[in-house]
Amino acid sequence: MYRIVQKFGGTSVADTQRIKEAAKKVAFEHSQGHQVVVVVSAMAGVTNKLIEFKNCVNNGLDASEYDVVLSSGEQTSAALMALALQNMGVRARSWLGWQIPIWTDNVHGKARITGIETDLLENQLKKNEIVVVAGFQGLTPDKRITTLGRGGSDLTAVALAGALQARQCDIFTDVEGIYTCDPRIVSSANKLDKITYEEMMEMSSLGAKVLQTRAVELAMNYNVRIQVRSAFIDSPGTYLVSEDEIVEQQIVSGISHNRDEAKVTLLKVSDRPGVAAGVFGPLAEASVNVDMIVQNVSEDGKTTDLTFTVGQADLNLAVEVLETRKDKIGFQKIVADAELVKISIVGVGMRSHPGVAQTMFNALAKKGINIKVISTSEIKVSVLIDEEYTELALKALHSAYGLDRDTDRIGSP
Repeated sequence: MYRIVQKFGGTSVADTQRIKEAAKKVAFEHSQGHQVVVVVSAMAGVTNKLIEFKNCVNNGLDASEYDVVLSSGEQTSAALMALALQNMGVRARSWLGWQIPIWTDNVHGKARITGIETDLLENQLKKNEIVVVAGFQGLTPDKRITTLGRGGSDLTAVALAGALQARQCDIFTDVEGIYTCDPRIVSSANKLDKITYEEMMEMSSLGAKVLQTRAVELAMNYNVRIQVRSAFIDSPGTYLVSEDEIVEQQIVSGISHNRDEAKVTLLKVSDRPGVAAGVFGPLAEASVNVDMIVQNVSEDGKTTDLTFTVGQADLNLAVEVLETRKDKIGFQKIVADAELVKISIVGVGMRSHPGVAQTMFNALAKKGINIKVISTSEIKVSVLIDEEYTELALKALHSAYGLDRDTDRIGSP
């Protein structure tokens, strides 16, 4: 007997029939003698509908009340899951974030978990009862409901698994696991049996939508073993594990892409100390997140070009902020481009293998794809290219690194 956390995403509880099917998976684990904690998201489409309701009443933003509205979707899912389990003759009870409680800071919309009181849950589990928890929500010190950001139910599940010292956290979703690339674009993509926390964290932050980045980070910090698996096919998924559990490390484990990229270039920026602070300081104050940054070498020692990327939703705000400070910063013109995509290769094996980036650049060059910006870290290389080349680039790189199905990967013996 061991303790397990099972999390079901929106597509896994999209309607009452799928909730019943998910309940069968929960009941099976319980029948094996395990203590089970279930975390549920809102039913697919419900959160968007709640946002519409809120906007019809008040198009402004009271962040606290906004969180109260959004969190109600998970409340419904949790109660329906508990009822489905009870209908199968299994003892189950639903609990909301404030009832447990799951404590967070005061940042509404993207709150961070600060602590979880586990006494209530421990008591219910000792009674052989399945605990169903509404994901995505927590409670501030002044007892206001908060939400944990996009994909926040993943974070709830991982945090509970860590706090309750669960043996495993299963994330049920609409895919069979983590793939070497998006299988909807690259049909030869392989499902990985294992992937390191670091690789998954990079892939999540670079556009892979399977897991919330903060959830992966928390799992790595507290060594929570995660399995990403399908809610619709009964087969093993992909395990997130520490690096030392993967005996043979591939040079490149996966390729991700992110279409939510926009490029901003400041032409003829004054080349003087403090200019970067003058550009990025106001953007930070406006809550604009900057990703890739490139500054050209100044030929005359007076002016240079500065390029950076932001999310597409922040592009207009970023341009507006900088235009209002044009004279103070000192630049000639702003050029913006939103028709771009960021392509990234990720792999812990990069640490010990030279020439990985060169393979990427050669593969893109052979397809006539121009690279606009390059960014690197210890286990990833990212490039910015025109969006129209997304599919071509992904397929070319997938083949270049030997990731296609039924082919040997680079680095294999």
